Amino acid sequence: MSRLSSLAVRNLALTRSHLKRFRYPLIMGIAVILVWAAAELVHRPISVEAEETQVPQPATPLASPWAGASFPVEGFQAYTSPFGYRQHPTLGTRRFHYGLDVAAPMGSYIRNWWDGTVVRVSDNTSCGTSVIVESGDWTHIYCHMQGHVVWEQDGDRVMVDRAGGLEIVQGQTVKAGTRIGRVGVTGRTTGPHLHWGMKYQGSWIDPALVLKAMYATQSE
Repeated sequence: MSRLSSLAVRNLALTRSHLKRFRYPLIMGIAVILVWAAAELVHRPISVEAEETQVPQPATPLASPWAGASFPVEGFQAYTSPFGYRQHPTLGTRRFHYGLDVAAPMGSYIRNWWDGTVVRVSDNTSCGTSVIVESGDWTHIYCHMQGHVVWEQDGDRVMVDRAGGLEIVQGQTVKAGTRIGRVGVTGRTTGPHLHWGMKYQGSWIDPALVLKAMYATQSE
C-alpha cells in the first residue's frame, strides 16, 4: 500500500508532547490490540486491505509521521470490540465489525483523529448520531454519539449536541484533537461507547493498527 501523499498537514493542533497525555490508554490497550489483530487477520474479507506490518503513513513535515494524530476519546475505559468477525451483540449473528469500539463514560468527549473536513453528519442509521471526516486519502468515522442532526435555514446540515456545547457543520474543517462529539448510546448499541471506523483510499483499515503505529512513534 502506498504512502499517503495527498494530506498536507499544517498548523497541527497536537504536538508529540500533547500525545503523551494519551499514553495510559494506549499502553492499557496495546496487549489486547496485538491479540485481536493476530486473531482477526485470517478472517478479513478480501475488501479489507489492512496489513499488520504496513500501515499507510500520513505525509507530514514533522519528523514523526504520527505526531499530529489524536487519540479519539477522553475518559478511556477499555477496548470492547475489535475490528473483524464477531458475534453481533444485538442481532446474534456472526458479522464483520468495520471498526474498533472504545468504551468511555456517557458524555465523554470525542476528539477528531486528524486535520480534515467533515463530509457528513447523520442520525438516521444504525451508526446513530455520527460524524465522518476526510483527511486526504483517509476517512474516519465516529458513531453512537449524543445529539441530533438539524438543517439550518441556509441549507447547512448540522450535528447539534447542546448539552455538550457542540455544533458540527457538514463541510467545516476540523483540526486534530478538536472535540466533535460526546459518547452516547444512539443507533444500534448496547452501551455507551465510540465506534471508530477508518478507511484508506476506500479500503477499511483496522484502527487498532493505527493506534499501534501512534504508540510506537510516541515510545521512540
